[in-house]
Amino acid sequence: MKFSRQTTLRAQASVAGVGVHSGLPVTLTLGPAPVDAGFIFVRTGLDGSDREVQATAEQVIATDFATVLGDHDGPLVSTAEHVLAALRGMGVDNATIEIDGPEVPIMDGSAAAFIAAIDQAGIVTQPAQRRFIQVLKPISAKIGDSFGEIRPHTSGFRVEVEIDFTNPVIGQQSYAFDLNPEAFRREVGRARTFGLMGDVARLWNAGYALGASFDNTVVFDDERLLNTEGLRYADECVRHKVLDVIGDLSLAGLPLLGAYRSVRGGHKLNHAVLTAMLADRTAWRVVEGEAARRTTRPVGEVGRGIVGGRIAAAFGPDVS
Repeated sequence: MKFSRQTTLRAQASVAGVGVHSGLPVTLTLGPAPVDAGFIFVRTGLDGSDREVQATAEQVIATDFATVLGDHDGPLVSTAEHVLAALRGMGVDNATIEIDGPEVPIMDGSAAAFIAAIDQAGIVTQPAQRRFIQVLKPISAKIGDSFGEIRPHTSGFRVEVEIDFTNPVIGQQSYAFDLNPEAFRREVGRARTFGLMGDVARLWNAGYALGASFDNTVVFDDERLLNTEGLRYADECVRHKVLDVIGDLSLAGLPLLGAYRSVRGGHKLNHAVLTAMLADRTAWRVVEGEAARRTTRPVGEVGRGIVGGRIAAAFGPDVS
């Protein structure tokens, strides 16, 4: 975790693909942004002028199967979490995200294409102190069997995720991860979205997963993995959930100094914990780079994963 200066992108870089839910073609372009701008989506391809939306928790208008950002006129950008995870995970503070369709392209189902675009654009340091949101006390939320909590942590941003599916191929998995760009690139950024074949018809009927395929989704039936190329990690499913958390919690607007834990979670739970924390002004404070450095100690552990086979209550498909 670097605490000194803010960063942005040196130049623009684009990716093109389809939306996993809409199935529509879309081009996304990452570019520079000024100091303290944060992440700004610029929605093009609309009638009239372009529309901007800040990537913050208060702009979230839906979290059913993806994180959707919008304004008073309605939704603007769906499935925002993977590109946001790439920016936050790679240590970018300020960026514009120009997009000419309603949904961020799913690419291969992970953040790898966005990491490559960030590498192509390059990261440059800006003349301002990096600012953080430091968590001061535990805040939790519960939705059904799902539980999430964010708590103080002295070593940057830590994510601890547990998933528990009745599907015996996925089963129970857990992963703990301390965020830094090198570890994000290696351990989390390539983890793909996943789903269950039995849920496909229901999702299609609800208007979701219209662009899903074996090229962008890890798919399981009740007995096996259906993708012929196999998994990128033995615990790829839970690592993708960590990726989603990093993207969803980037909507705090600043990097977090804290630890987040979720059990059987998803976008809705992540958003619930984040908004509960932000609503309690005694639960956090903004600190600048040097002050943040003095409150932390070096990270001792990058990440660890555990895969188990215990069968327990499912919490629904992951298609994000």
